Amino acid sequence: MCEIKIVKKASQTDLEEQNVTSWPVWTKETSEFPWKYEQTETCYFLEGEVVVTPKGGRPVEIEKGDLVTFPKGMECSWVIRKPVRKHYTFED
Repeated sequence: MCEIKIVKKASQTDLEEQNVTSWPVWTKETSEFPWKYEQTETCYFLEGEVVVTPKGGRPVEIEKGDLVTFPKGMECSWVIRKPVRKHYTFED
């Protein structure tokens, strides 16, 4: 099973090493939707509160300050509890 990797309350050093502030920003209102990752995504949550549940896995809570990596091929459902604003980048 694919695993979501989370660095809770990522440090400034973590963010600078990956040049996070140069990544685009994605926003989304409170909502629920299914998703499949065609590429590995790494993102840094500037705002929001989300529960992501991988298919066949356990729910993972993500919030402001978390640096998260979603693996390529993962199918999941998103429940956005508080509107999201995040930096993101994709890799193969």
